[in-house]
Amino acid sequence: MAFVDEMHVHAVAGHGGSGVVRWLHMKGLEKGGPAGGDGGRGGDIVVEAVRDLAALAAYRYTKRIKAENGGPGEGVDRHGKNGEPVVLRVPVGSTVRVSSTNDTFELLKEGERVIVLKGGPGGYGNAHYKGPTNQNPMQFTPGKNGQTGDIHITLKLIADAGFIGFPNAGKSSLLNELTRARSRVGAYPFTTLDPHLGDFYGRILADIPGLIEGASEGRGLGSRFLKHIERTRFLVHLVSVEQEDVVSAYRAIRDELRAFGNGLDQKDELVVLTKVDLLTEEEAENLRVSLEREVGKPVLALSIADENLVKQFSDTLTKELAKADSVVAE
Repeated sequence: MAFVDEMHVHAVAGHGGSGVVRWLHMKGLEKGGPAGGDGGRGGDIVVEAVRDLAALAAYRYTKRIKAENGGPGEGVDRHGKNGEPVVLRVPVGSTVRVSSTNDTFELLKEGERVIVLKGGPGGYGNAHYKGPTNQNPMQFTPGKNGQTGDIHITLKLIADAGFIGFPNAGKSSLLNELTRARSRVGAYPFTTLDPHLGDFYGRILADIPGLIEGASEGRGLGSRFLKHIERTRFLVHLVSVEQEDVVSAYRAIRDELRAFGNGLDQKDELVVLTKVDLLTEEEAENLRVSLEREVGKPVLALSIADENLVKQFSDTLTKELAKADSVVAE
């Protein structure tokens, strides 16, 4: 199933049911008094956060949704049936914007529920109008319309660390090595077309699809997925030795983060030179040092084929995650 991280749908909350004019029929009495019940309330449009990244795919071809209308009032002063709500299940991390009300909601916890459009209230039946001076009322009121509006849902992944870099920098391979994720791996650009998540000792790692120069302006796949970096706590920036100039490659991705805005370039970053097994030790070390000089802090060398380098990276990642925890706690 294709990954869907945005959706638009026109939504209509249920209309309230009308109140009714009814009379209480009792033996020996033509009119035992007003007994028309109130109409039921229309169903709401509700969004609920679920731990399922594919949740939005269920609405991929949905253009319009409508909640159930409330039922009309009944005799013997019985209330009409309330309309059933429509519940849109969205992934944790979704932002929901409603055009008609200008309301915006962020759902960041599993099970969180928000009413985004309210159903219309039911009308009053004639029993509601009974009084000392109005013992046989004929009045009733119709139910009111529910709220309507276009709903725009955008998913931004929530992860402890996000792997970024040019296509084929080794992000998917690293995620697969560290976690039980099964990201596709291949020697061609844009192997990863959807974000993938993995569990790293209880921490969530996200493999963000490859960025290219101009991603912040809509080129390639980057503009679609840059937003997923916004809620990652820090970045793991992978630069492959296969790049013609590793320093320029590093700068290019940093420029895209800066151009996209929203503080992406301000996030803490761990820089890793990948696929060092393709070079001699001396060549790899020279590239690592030149990249380290550009970054201004230590750069790790990594090869998935080297268990020692993978362990070194894993240990460093664990320390960086712990450091991020302490910052949040403060």
